[in-house]
Amino acid sequence: MNRDDIYKKLQQILFDNFEIPAEKITPEANLYEDLDLDSIDAVDLVIHVQELIGQKIGPDEFKTARTVDDVVNIVVALLATK
Repeated sequence: MNRDDIYKKLQQILFDNFEIPAEKITPEANLYEDLDLDSIDAVDLVIHVQELIGQKIGPDEFKTARTVDDVVNIVVALLATK
């Protein structure tokens, strides 16, 4: 899975599970301010991403994520350590 694949899958997760309009999901979009996710949604997002990549994501790894691109970067880094 390359960076672009991860971004597309993340867009699909946000659209399907959180009913966020596709046009709002950009790399620069802030998860909390632009996409209106709350802390419960963030936990759900982590679960969906874990299922996507087949490995656990620690809370410390995800707490710095503010934008869609931050999440992509985290997933890329985790997959690189596999």
